[in-house]
Amino acid sequence: QVQLVESGGGLVQPGGSLRLSCTASGSAFSLYTMAWYRQAPGKQREFVASISSAGTTNYAVSVKDRFTISRDNAKNTMYLQMNSLKPEDTAVYYCAAKRTISIAYGSWGQGTQVTVSS
Repeated sequence: QVQLVESGGGLVQPGGSLRLSCTASGSAFSLYTMAWYRQAPGKQREFVASISSAGTTNYAVSVKDRFTISRDNAKNTMYLQMNSLKPEDTAVYYCAAKRTISIAYGSWGQGTQVTVSS
């Protein structure tokens, strides 16, 4: 497992943008598949986006045209660029990591709050 630290959350108006960052400890970052999940009040945690060690990306339908996931292996950092934010994007966003061969994500960050409101 790796230790993950998130940053970049905050309050933004509808239609605005935020960029979340997730920095991982260790020297094997490039071998991990990384993902963003989110959990809104009263709801279960849901998948947002992922990026594999090879750079293959996947997105939830609800964010596919608005969010972009990326990674910088030299900095051990993953990003989530969020544009055209909606109130329904309000949630705690979590960074997650897993080895390529693993089924489940085994490492999680502490979460960062994103609030979209006028």
